[in-house]
Amino acid sequence: MALALVACDISGVTQGAGPPLVFDRFTIRRRRDRSAATVETPFLFAEVAARLTDRLADVARRFELALDLGARDGALAEAALTSGRVGHLVAADLSDRLLARCAGRCVATNCVVADEEFLPFGAGTFDLVLSALSLHSTNDLPGALLQINRALKPDGLLLAAMFGSETLTELRHAFLAAEVAIEGGASPRVAPFASMADAGALLQRAGFALPVVDNDIITVNYETPWKLLADLRAMGETNALVARRRVPLRRTTLTRMVEAYSDLFSAPGGRIRATFEVIYLSGWRPHPSQQQPLKPGSTAERLAEALGSIEQPAGDKARP
Repeated sequence: MALALVACDISGVTQGAGPPLVFDRFTIRRRRDRSAATVETPFLFAEVAARLTDRLADVARRFELALDLGARDGALAEAALTSGRVGHLVAADLSDRLLARCAGRCVATNCVVADEEFLPFGAGTFDLVLSALSLHSTNDLPGALLQINRALKPDGLLLAAMFGSETLTELRHAFLAAEVAIEGGASPRVAPFASMADAGALLQRAGFALPVVDNDIITVNYETPWKLLADLRAMGETNALVARRRVPLRRTTLTRMVEAYSDLFSAPGGRIRATFEVIYLSGWRPHPSQQQPLKPGSTAERLAEALGSIEQPAGDKARP
């Protein structure tokens, strides 16, 4: 497939009476642009790309046209293409700098600069949509899932991973303790992430059939909190909340945060721990060929017979 770079300009799009703005999407774009200077794929993205590819390998089907939504530098695109499960792939991301790296890494990939909240694809375009650690920073996750569902062909598959609610709990608590002690109050430093229950409900709300949600807890031991912050910067995952303070963080507050982190969340060997919860989502665009739930009363055998017990009519007391 020939290389193409298509820009989707959202600078003129205004926010109407929709969901609240939690994330500054233009700041997220700048963060990702900056992360493009990272020489190697951050380890967490590489790990999640591998785990998503393993899940894709469990599906006994070949997908001729796939979308990698939030492709970053192409780690997932490369793994999907080499798995033999994907024929052609379109990579989409906010950052044209990251997509330039993706294009160099996966020469058979079309690249589209696009926002996950405003997908520039027609209905029924893709057989498969993949997404690794991108959807958690959308302001309208239900809307994004609806757009993904629309972009899938009937019986098309969504396979995605995003950060869950347990992610960076240690950093959240360390910043809270430091800011309360030094500044007498706290500002949002770590983004709110969806829980597993939320993710499952959103898949159903977006109209996906056969939804499946599971998670991994990945605990990383860092040498110091400074190393964690450097990793988050390399991943493009530093603070992009709309409600963040727009003044530089005080050095004394940052120093106190590092001290609190080291005291509260120590790990063996003088290190500190950081938790990343990764939620995996799987759902299909509805199609008549898919397995359907049985209608009430359509079973041929009674549960009591299968269990070898006595069935009691509703309202009757059980016999001793």
